[in-house]
Amino acid sequence: MAEQKDKTKRKPQPFKKSSRKFSRKTSPDNKGRMDGFESNPLETWKPVTKLGKMVKGGEITDIKQIFDQGYTILESEIVDTLLPNLGEDLLLIGQAKGKFGGGQRRIFRQTQKKTREGNKIHFMTCAVVGNRDGYVGISTGKSKETVPARDKAKRKARLNLIRVRRGCGSWETDSREPNSIPFAVEGKCGSVRLKLMPAPRGKGLCIEKECAKVLELAGIKDIWSKAEGKTNTKLNLIFALEDALRKLSEVKVKAEDLKKLGIIDGKMSETVGSES
Repeated sequence: MAEQKDKTKRKPQPFKKSSRKFSRKTSPDNKGRMDGFESNPLETWKPVTKLGKMVKGGEITDIKQIFDQGYTILESEIVDTLLPNLGEDLLLIGQAKGKFGGGQRRIFRQTQKKTREGNKIHFMTCAVVGNRDGYVGISTGKSKETVPARDKAKRKARLNLIRVRRGCGSWETDSREPNSIPFAVEGKCGSVRLKLMPAPRGKGLCIEKECAKVLELAGIKDIWSKAEGKTNTKLNLIFALEDALRKLSEVKVKAEDLKKLGIIDGKMSETVGSES
């Protein structure tokens, strides 16, 4: 029987070339992607708004021009183009897992809605972006999944970019380097009241940890703070900080006090270039 089985074995067929042709050309939808590598998204960016076309065409080359002329940023790629060294971080606003709240806070804040079909879960996260030199943005993102919520928060934070006024208004030092803020301001959100006060050089960020991340990305190195209200609600505390940073630019300052307090708006290089 074994000999008969061996006789009935099929002979190996010769290899035939496939008539199907493989092309290395990329399709319009997959432009710039080949062999598993993706190109820079800014190269394939097609602006829609008037401001985006001006940035893409090279008419606007500095973020300062946007704030001086009062334009509204509606595309996140504008910020990525004008501020290539932009840093980003996610703040710990979520619930602490563990018995009696003993666990560590998470970047995602989870909520549930009771329905007949079951529980509908949503995730919220808070992102902050900044260039560590006078520009910072804060925003939240919410979605049914974690990754879309994170990406939405980062994109909206770029659209909410603000220019931070810095200086050194502390009476404890004669230095006029913009390491702190020029004067005390107070921001509020809900029941939270947060007061920021200028500090001397080398003091550090004497403020809550999540707020310290925002100030670090804004380029502020030393500060005093005082908080009142329900500060355990992290979102209200962060938005109170944003309100205080916005009020720094709303206060009118005399021209003679600009040098006394070492006040600069935005990047440090911008002010140096204008003075020269």
